[in-house]
Amino acid sequence: MDLNLIRTFVEVVDAGSFVRAAERLNVTQSTVSTRIKELEGQLGRELFARNRSGATLTGAGLRFQPHARTLLRSLQEARLDVALPERFRAILTVGAQYSLWDGLLVDWLMRMTGTRPDVALRAEVGQPEGLVRQLYEGSLDIGVMYAPQIRAGLATKHLLTDVLQLVATPDQVARGGAGAGPGSPGYVLVDWGPEFRIAHDRAFNQTEAPALAFGLGALALKYIVEQGGSGYFPQRIAQPSIEAGAMVAVPDVPEFHRPAFAVFRAADEDPVLADALEIMSALAVERLGPVIDP
Repeated sequence: MDLNLIRTFVEVVDAGSFVRAAERLNVTQSTVSTRIKELEGQLGRELFARNRSGATLTGAGLRFQPHARTLLRSLQEARLDVALPERFRAILTVGAQYSLWDGLLVDWLMRMTGTRPDVALRAEVGQPEGLVRQLYEGSLDIGVMYAPQIRAGLATKHLLTDVLQLVATPDQVARGGAGAGPGSPGYVLVDWGPEFRIAHDRAFNQTEAPALAFGLGALALKYIVEQGGSGYFPQRIAQPSIEAGAMVAVPDVPEFHRPAFAVFRAADEDPVLADALEIMSALAVERLGPVIDP
């Protein structure tokens, strides 16, 4: 299958119309139409419903879309891999949730480049569902995530257990523990996943949603430091702000444990993979102490 056809398909999806896709690809609209028609002929299904406002995916188009993106990503990765200098003996692709890169896996990257200079590294950010899918597709070697939904053929290694603690700016915590927790005007709910939300609601018996919620911890911490308030964060992420005096730990409130795992294909017996996992584990112990069983 011609990758130009697949690339054109993805451009039409992203642009929403054949006209805008043609502008992005720097080709004529008729070229885009011809390519899509040829792709539909090869697949035996119509991929787009054409209308005056643009083009929308049919059911077949919706099902083909993830495969198309996977093919393009695989091609890009292949080009990068082939272009590597001969001094590299292996390539390792690691994906993780953003909060696990922050304050942990970025340090792992630096240690790997220092101790394994003959291993090329690829770093990606994703959510558990997408990371697990990439592991199955073979485009990812290690996925580091909270609460993975493990399927047959995958293995896990418990790396760490993040302790989520309530921290606040000094003016907020001065009001007392109750004044900094859920229900207080400055409290910000950080979404650390469904397990955290369930435990959080159970601990505080909340009936009202907070005025402000974040889906990304780094943004929430920046907001609280600059604007004042409180929220739950992993100790390893909050500690620098605590040491700088910008935040303080709120006493006498619940803490929550959030285990994180390295996930990889069970059949892989690559020594480079084993080294990477060993360095991850050692670094997690250095940063957080002995692993707490989930």
